[in-house]
Amino acid sequence: MFWKFDLHTTSHIDQLLDREDVTLRELMEEDDVLQECKAQNRRLLLFLSQDHCMTELVNLITTEPPADLEEKSRFKFPNIACELLTSDVSLINDKLGGDESLLETLYHFLEQEPPLNPLLASFFSKTIGNLIARKTEQVISFLRKKDGFIGLVLKHIDASAMMDLLLRLISCVEPAPLRQEVLNWLSEEKLIQRLTELIHTGKDEERQSNASQTLCDIIRLSRDQANQMQENVEADPLLAVLESQESVAGLLKTMFEGERSEASIVNGTQVLLTLLETRRSGLEGLMDLYSQGYERSYTVNSSILHAIEPHLKDFQQLLLNPPKKSAILTTVGLLEEPLGNARLHVARLVAALLQTSAPSVCQELCKLTTMDQLLDLFFKYSWNNFLHFQVELCVASILNHSVPEERPIPGLQNHEEEKPPAGPENQGEETTLHNTLVAHLFQKCRLVQRILDAWEENDQIQAEGGARRGNMGHLTRMANMVVQNLEKGPVQSQISDLIKELPEDCKGRWESFVDETLRETNRRNTVELVSTHNLHSSSEDDDMESPFPNDLSLQQAFSDYQIQQMTANFVDQFGFNDEEFSEHDENINATFDRIAEINFNLDADDNSANATAFEACCKERIRQFDDAEEEDDIWEEKEINYATQVKSRTRLVKIQDPKTKLFPLTMLSCEGPSWTASFGEAGGNSSSPGPAGWDSPGGSGGDKQEAGWANFTEFQPFSRWEPNTLHTILYTFDVSVWDIVTCQTVFSKTFFKSPT
Repeated sequence: MFWKFDLHTTSHIDQLLDREDVTLRELMEEDDVLQECKAQNRRLLLFLSQDHCMTELVNLITTEPPADLEEKSRFKFPNIACELLTSDVSLINDKLGGDESLLETLYHFLEQEPPLNPLLASFFSKTIGNLIARKTEQVISFLRKKDGFIGLVLKHIDASAMMDLLLRLISCVEPAPLRQEVLNWLSEEKLIQRLTELIHTGKDEERQSNASQTLCDIIRLSRDQANQMQENVEADPLLAVLESQESVAGLLKTMFEGERSEASIVNGTQVLLTLLETRRSGLEGLMDLYSQGYERSYTVNSSILHAIEPHLKDFQQLLLNPPKKSAILTTVGLLEEPLGNARLHVARLVAALLQTSAPSVCQELCKLTTMDQLLDLFFKYSWNNFLHFQVELCVASILNHSVPEERPIPGLQNHEEEKPPAGPENQGEETTLHNTLVAHLFQKCRLVQRILDAWEENDQIQAEGGARRGNMGHLTRMANMVVQNLEKGPVQSQISDLIKELPEDCKGRWESFVDETLRETNRRNTVELVSTHNLHSSSEDDDMESPFPNDLSLQQAFSDYQIQQMTANFVDQFGFNDEEFSEHDENINATFDRIAEINFNLDADDNSANATAFEACCKERIRQFDDAEEEDDIWEEKEINYATQVKSRTRLVKIQDPKTKLFPLTMLSCEGPSWTASFGEAGGNSSSPGPAGWDSPGGSGGDKQEAGWANFTEFQPFSRWEPNTLHTILYTFDVSVWDIVTCQTVFSKTFFKSPT
């Protein structure tokens, strides 16, 4: 490591601080000034916390740099100044939060005329946000004294940094009593109403978008914080205003007042969708889909639905006469009348309203034939999958309807009017209204006929060489939805009756479609495009069933051995120690001894297909033995000579004696025209009797041989070999599968009489 050799360099900042005339700009030129500041360099912090330095730092982040500076260095010092002020150092936080003159300089930034420099606005927002979190009481007290603070922030709401500042005021204030005071203050300042007014046709689109996003974030933050509160706390005043019928009605009036613009409709609808969100506890913004069998976590505030219901006709009119849009060129041709973002958001709103299962809303949607209009758009814009998904959600909400239980989460339904318990009469009325909606889907909207006609048209287009329509996937899912609810579902009997009421020709087409076309489509959709039965992951559980057949277990074991990861503890797992790698000079046989101990745990008596085939091969290649020779010693020295010229090779193997059950180290060698097998303990003497000439100091030729060398001329050829012994030989090798194959070739040439 570098500190071991004392290679770290001393910061140049300490040398600069030794000078009496050092300036803030000189210190900010150093690359490590921020690191030294966060590392609590005492001399640097004392220098930065001086009045003139703090004033200069604040001025850097609130004053526009000269325009004649080079662009890449123009905002260099403002950026460094912001990082120093927000470095979360207590000495700097105390100085900045406790000096009202510095806070006045910061606040003066908001008094500029719009538009603000977006980079400086982000520096300002980050600095104020850090002070709100660290010096909460001082900063909140200062801001509450400023009567025009909220107005100035909303004046510059076109800068996204101002939106972040408002959210920090709502979410970063602690403790809870102080946070409640801030929320009450913001409510008194009419923050929600003023943000709603910004979503107006005559306002700038950027201001509309940021105002809408701010309202959506306030709803989510307030609901999440209310859900996390364990004790009974005061209701969130901002959320109460947002969920009130008066506020929602004001938002809708702003959206549809005067000339209707797409930006105003889209931004206002996003706020309504956020109010209609039925999220689970702990999940951010997930819509519960009836099509997937989910239950809603809580019911939507009825005041929101009451405010939306009178304006459903306005949304229906948007589907028929949307804001004008020019034609656009797409990859499938020229689109004369694009769907538009406004109609897409209307479809999203209808899907969200249907998921609430509100009887009055469902009745109004039936009266307006909204679902019929959405299905028209579904088939007209066959390449708009955003629309297709929303229409599919609408159909799923109708077919999978179930009466929800009243299980509101505390704090999520503030100031909601008292509602009587859902008795049998109320549930019966709701069920009747929903049955009307189901009947409307099959009779007025002609869902089954539309599915059949669209499918036949697509088949005709494809038969003529055209491309498959882009809505066929969603159409398949909608058809499956009808079939599934016809077999089992909350409105099974009603759907069955509606199918029976279809005209005879249509009913026959539907039955043929379900039995043949749809079934074949589902079969193709479930076919695996890529076969995965040969893939094996090392992360799978050990007890998982192996994808390989049992007769390939040996090959799979060797494959796993090859591909196993070389981890840090691989050597320990494999069976070697560091000492054995370093002591080869002292014991040359150490490695071979350890290799001899490796065992694949192969069962020689396994009645697998490989063992059966091997036994059959042995019986064919080995001649029949006489019973009289049963007592011959198979370890008697014998000589085997073949007229075969091969390259000299030597191999050490381990063969089990069938009588002694020992594993003497065996050397198989091929040199010159003959094969030779040598048995005995390698590298040492043995007291047990062995082949003549192995340890003999002299030979028959009269020439003295060195001790420890074998006399290969005295070996006699093996006349026989027991099948079980050969089976044991091949299945007790402690090396690998490929060694078994190699040794099988050696033994076939050594122990069998046939030269092949």
